[in-house]
Amino acid sequence: MKIALIAHDKKKDAMIQLAIKYKDTLAEHELYATGTTGTLVMGETGLSIIRMKSGPLGGDQQIGSMVAEGKLDLIVFLRDPLTSQPHEPDVSALLRLCDVQSIPLATNVKSAEIMLKAVKNKEI
Repeated sequence: MKIALIAHDKKKDAMIQLAIKYKDTLAEHELYATGTTGTLVMGETGLSIIRMKSGPLGGDQQIGSMVAEGKLDLIVFLRDPLTSQPHEPDVSALLRLCDVQSIPLATNVKSAEIMLKAVKNKEI
């Protein structure tokens, strides 16, 4: 499975903790991430992650392109809904593409855990 990991700045620690908790599950799959998120998760877990650009510098659009081309199976995007994002149009476009392509998308820790448990149990 090809899984993308994205986290807004205030959610990066939560992403690291999620990746640590599900390290064994994530290690079995091909991982992608936006730049800073990928660097932080790799540093804390040792997971192999293909990194895109930072989200505000086009990383969200790169992930969106992969969705449009059918190259991703699941996205964990820990969003910060209480902070204005300068690249909000890119974020909205990515969310819309996931809906159009029927790509499972977790936008908070609880939904990510449900999806990663399903991946672990080979239900997705």
